[in-house]
Amino acid sequence: MRKILNFIAVALFVTITQDSLAQTQRPGPQPAPETGEKFKVGMAGYTFAKFDLDKTLETLQRTDVHYLCIKDFHLPMNSTDEQIAAFKAKLLAKGVTGYAVGPIYMKSEGEIDRAFEYAKKVGVKLIIGVPNYDLLPYVDKKVKEYDFHYAIHLHGPDIKTYPDAEDVWNHVKDLDPRIGMCLDIGHDTRNGKDPVADLKLYKSRVFDIHIKDVTGHTKLGYSLEVGRGVINFPAFVRMLRKVGYSGVCSLEHEKDMGDPFMGIAESIGYFRGVIEATK
Repeated sequence: MRKILNFIAVALFVTITQDSLAQTQRPGPQPAPETGEKFKVGMAGYTFAKFDLDKTLETLQRTDVHYLCIKDFHLPMNSTDEQIAAFKAKLLAKGVTGYAVGPIYMKSEGEIDRAFEYAKKVGVKLIIGVPNYDLLPYVDKKVKEYDFHYAIHLHGPDIKTYPDAEDVWNHVKDLDPRIGMCLDIGHDTRNGKDPVADLKLYKSRVFDIHIKDVTGHTKLGYSLEVGRGVINFPAFVRMLRKVGYSGVCSLEHEKDMGDPFMGIAESIGYFRGVIEATK
């Protein structure tokens, strides 16, 4: 527990005081290093729904996070080649890699076509999508055409389609193996499931993970800082290692979205602390 608390403290935003020469010469707290694991720590773009790209990248830089799942409010799907190039240059300047796009909701074949072309222009090969059930055969066709991975985002009991990992699995298990899931461990938990067990069961189809914590195992459970809820993060991290997950674990912080920064720092710090403490 002491290691976890130490990592939380390292990740918190700090201001170096200027009231003495000794203080100004002393280096301030530094962000935690990369995990050293097969999996990576990232951030889901939805976390910053109320903030522009500059504030998003500043937050990633201050928490030492280098992977971002791109949402279309930061890079619209109708962006020109010049706008996409400028966007990618901003990420590069901050040491951030845009590793996927989405989640993108898709209710027609035309919207699926648009999403695949968007991902191609952005230069990623992973789409986080939410297609209508009846469109899955068309998604299968597009995955074969583009050689992309497609991860269906599950949404717990709030939305009828794809409420948990089992539902996604049952709909994709007979499709192209590049079609799988974005395992949102908070929503999976809120639908009464165990994300640790689901990661083990469906590991071959888990292409992205959204990290969050929740207060309960039902629809009434709500999102809060990682480590404060009911999810067993030490067990989850051990399972990540056991199944050899090599994708990104992206924090999707949905609490205090008008001012999420302390919660982001606490959550990233706690998650990194668990990674270190369970080695």
